[in-house]
Amino acid sequence: MDDVIKELTAGLPATSVLTDPEVTASYAHDMASFSAAGTPLAVVLPRTVEEVQHVMRTATAANVPVVPQGARTGLSGGANAVDGCIVLSLRKMDRIVEIDPVDRIAVVEPGVVNAVLSRAVAEHGLYYPPDPSSWEQCTIGGNIGTGAGGLCCVKYGVTAEYVLGLDVVLADGRLLSTGRRTAKGVAGYDLTRLFVGSEGTLGVVVKAVVALRPAPPQQLALAAEFPSSAAASAAVCAIMEGGHVPSLLELMDATTVRAVNAMTNMGLPESTEALLLAAFDTHDPAADLAALGALCTAAGATEVVPAEDAAESELLLQARRLSLTALEKLSTATMIDDVCVPRARLGEMLDGVAAIAAKYALVIGVCAHAGDGNTHPVVCFDAHDPDESRRARESFDEIMALGLALGGTITGEHGVGLLKKDWLARELGPLSLELQRGIKAVFDPLGLLNPGKVL
Repeated sequence: MDDVIKELTAGLPATSVLTDPEVTASYAHDMASFSAAGTPLAVVLPRTVEEVQHVMRTATAANVPVVPQGARTGLSGGANAVDGCIVLSLRKMDRIVEIDPVDRIAVVEPGVVNAVLSRAVAEHGLYYPPDPSSWEQCTIGGNIGTGAGGLCCVKYGVTAEYVLGLDVVLADGRLLSTGRRTAKGVAGYDLTRLFVGSEGTLGVVVKAVVALRPAPPQQLALAAEFPSSAAASAAVCAIMEGGHVPSLLELMDATTVRAVNAMTNMGLPESTEALLLAAFDTHDPAADLAALGALCTAAGATEVVPAEDAAESELLLQARRLSLTALEKLSTATMIDDVCVPRARLGEMLDGVAAIAAKYALVIGVCAHAGDGNTHPVVCFDAHDPDESRRARESFDEIMALGLALGGTITGEHGVGLLKKDWLARELGPLSLELQRGIKAVFDPLGLLNPGKVL
């Protein structure tokens, strides 16, 4: 393997190839629990497309696996190293190459942080909607790899809907350009969408053309308290059936509300069993919120409190963004599920998770992109207690089984990685799995790109 290191350093600056085991160990895994991580041969930090191509040519010649990484904020083990691999960290490819207000696009490298792009385009009166909870850390390349979502998906959609074109380095080092930068384009198969959500198993994204929107008005939010998850879910169904288009529709269960209060002293209502947060970014958000509030009251809300201004609205949204961090503080470890169900089955999903928590005697808090039916049950457990760890893993699996039984999917935005690989086979079925493995073999015949993940 010394020859591999020597070849890597022949095409990259010496400071871009890391081999110190104590340093490379810090790149070995993302934020997922129960996902094995191997020992990398080296970590490389390229700055140019040509350097990425050199890495892939070297890896192919030596038959060495490569694990592409972004910020490692993922929650499925998709960025975890395998033994003897080259970890290809794209964090230093962080240029915003272009912002075009006429065509409403941005051209970016994969290491650009989501929040950095959002702020940069805002200076041009534009908006990049996908906003995962980790938007201050996660990168556009990582968002593309996992098909990330965010709080605004109910109105604006997920990452896949904003990726127009990609430059991708293939396993053998060739550079492929897909898609377009025009408003319309349907030439050939849609390879761009194929790469979105592929978790680095088909190629290495080195540049992306992403769509932008005009910046919307400042959103205004409300909070609605409910005596049960079922009542909150009924309100969600009424809102969506009524044709309303909120910019945000989020849910926090009682466990999550109390955890956020304990961490922040925000004073969220702890008497609630479910707290629904809604927002509109229309030209008359107060009127839209009043209509939505009436639907919440009709569904059984005990209190509906509209925010008085943008600052109060942002405080409510910050409470939701801090949900996962607050739940992590309840124990030594968490497993964060990502099950998406049809909106009409949301109440059954939440009640089922509560039953699973009781069955396994565990704390499981749920926060959700309620308008999408995308739930995030967070299993809190003591990683130092073998029995509790076992129960946590079993409860996680039962939650995924529940989601599939309700007509849902095992992941709405976090990806498959290692954590859900076995469950993917159950969801897809043998024929779909066979075809997807065939696609993988076309792009990566030696199986070097992120091996052992997804399929």
